Amino acid sequence: MRNISILGLAAVSALAFAPSAFAQDSTTADTASGKHWAVTGGVTLLQPKDDAAAGIRKIDGGPAPTISASYYINDNFAVELWGAADKFNHRVRGDAGKIGTVEQQPVALSAQYHFGQADNTFRPFVGVGYYESNFSNEKIDGASASGQHVSLDTAKGAIGTVGVDMNINSTWFARADARYMHSRPELNVGGAGTGEDLKVDPWTVGIGLGARF
Repeated sequence: MRNISILGLAAVSALAFAPSAFAQDSTTADTASGKHWAVTGGVTLLQPKDDAAAGIRKIDGGPAPTISASYYINDNFAVELWGAADKFNHRVRGDAGKIGTVEQQPVALSAQYHFGQADNTFRPFVGVGYYESNFSNEKIDGASASGQHVSLDTAKGAIGTVGVDMNINSTWFARADARYMHSRPELNVGGAGTGEDLKVDPWTVGIGLGARF
């Protein structure tokens, strides 16, 4: 949690000082244009949808550190590999309260389009791609009591991204983004599929600090 706090503080500080820092750097010959690689680290909150299945009223969201690496084909088009550096922890709730816990760790590959010029202070972007999210440490109170193992298949599907980068200088930038994942993993009990898919479909909101080179 301490690492998450440090990453979040760094991103917020970058947002606060970005305009003045970028203005100072604009007098130099250095430019963000033509740089092909970028790495971004930050913290992301992932929130699954409510009523994922019968008996599951809510899956609580939670934060985790995330990291991404992007290759810019040119100043506008990029390919991004994004993922959680640690697992998201979720508490599963029913009508009467907590009924279990589960963890997941997503990774995604997306194509992105970044609007405007490379040296613009603000650069919105959109992306679409494919992701997988591995679920682990599934614990459902009733099933655990009866000795049945409960698990979820790996979620696979489309991911959409919207975000904005704020240039601090030609190398450093702050980032805020949101992502949606179409997540319908099958529920397994006692090692056998039940035919029931959980409609997890999470949204994420993240902030981070990145460098391009």
